[in-house]
Amino acid sequence: MAEVTVVFADLTGSTGVFESLGNAKATQAITRLTQWIGKVCHAYRGHVVKYLGDGVLVVFPDNADAVDAVTELQRVHRDRIRNWPEQLKMRLQVGVARGEIVEQDGDCFGDAVNLASRLSDLSGPDQILATDAVIRHLPSDTLVRSRSLGALEIRGRSEACLVHRIEWQAEVMSESFTVPASLTVPPATPPAAVLASIELCWLDINTAFASTELPIFLGRDQDAHFVVQDPRVSRRHARIEYRAGKFFLEDVSSYGTWVRFSDNAAVVALRRQECVLLLEGEIALGAPFEDFTVPTVSFKFADGKMHLQKK
Repeated sequence: MAEVTVVFADLTGSTGVFESLGNAKATQAITRLTQWIGKVCHAYRGHVVKYLGDGVLVVFPDNADAVDAVTELQRVHRDRIRNWPEQLKMRLQVGVARGEIVEQDGDCFGDAVNLASRLSDLSGPDQILATDAVIRHLPSDTLVRSRSLGALEIRGRSEACLVHRIEWQAEVMSESFTVPASLTVPPATPPAAVLASIELCWLDINTAFASTELPIFLGRDQDAHFVVQDPRVSRRHARIEYRAGKFFLEDVSSYGTWVRFSDNAAVVALRRQECVLLLEGEIALGAPFEDFTVPTVSFKFADGKMHLQKK
C-alpha cells in the first residue's frame, strides 16, 4: 500500500455558535465552513473522505500538498473571522499524519488516520500538529517552518509519538525555528549550564527547582511541590520531570492542562499527555487560557548558578 498524508480539520467554538444563532442557523454556518474546507483541500489535490459534523477528514497522495493545504486553510480562515463577533468565531485545529491506510466502503482506516484524529484533538485553536513522518517527507526547498514538541503520549498508542507544530503564520519566521527538511532531534545531553533549573511563578509564589530535584507535582494538595489553590486544580494536577536534557510537563488531572510558549500564541492542550517545555511560557491549570480567571503558572529556565527559592 502506498503511503498517504491524512488530515483532520476541526472547528472549535461551535457550542457557542449554537447558543448564539440557534440550531438551524448554526448548522448552516458550520456546513458552509466545512464545505469550504473540503473545497480548499480538493484544490490541493486532496480527497475528502467524509464530513464529521464540524470536522473534515481528507487524504492527500502528496505530502507537500497536504501541508500547503492546511497552512492555506489557517491563513485564509484567520483573515475571514478577524472581525467576527467573538461568540461566533470558530477557529481551526488540525492534525496531520502520514502512513499507509486501508480504504473500505468509502471510509479509510489505519494508524495514520487515528494519529491525525488524536493530534487534531490535542491541538489548540489556530494550531497545526503533525507527526515526524510528515515533516521528514517535506521537500528540501519548502518554506514551511515547524517546531518539535518532543515525544507526546497519544491515547491508544503504546509508544510516544514525536510531534511537531507547523508554524503557518507569515510573521513567524525567526531563526529559532527549524526548516523541516533539515530538522533533527536536539542532542540528548545539552551543555551542563543549559536548562539546569526551572522557575515557576503564580501570584506571589515564585519557586525554582533544580533538575536534580525533579520530578515535582503542581497541584491543590498541600503536599504538592508547587501549590496552586483553585477549585479547578486537581490535588495532583501536573508533573514536571527532567530527562534526556529536557524538561517535560505531564497532565495527570481531571480537567486538563494547557501550555503556550512566549514566542507564539498557539496553545498545546494536554489531557493525560505530556509535552516538552522548549521555551519559557505559561501553564493554565484546569481551564483554557480563554478563561481569564484560570490559574496560570509562568515558567522559565535558568542555569544552575541561580539562587533557589524554597516554599
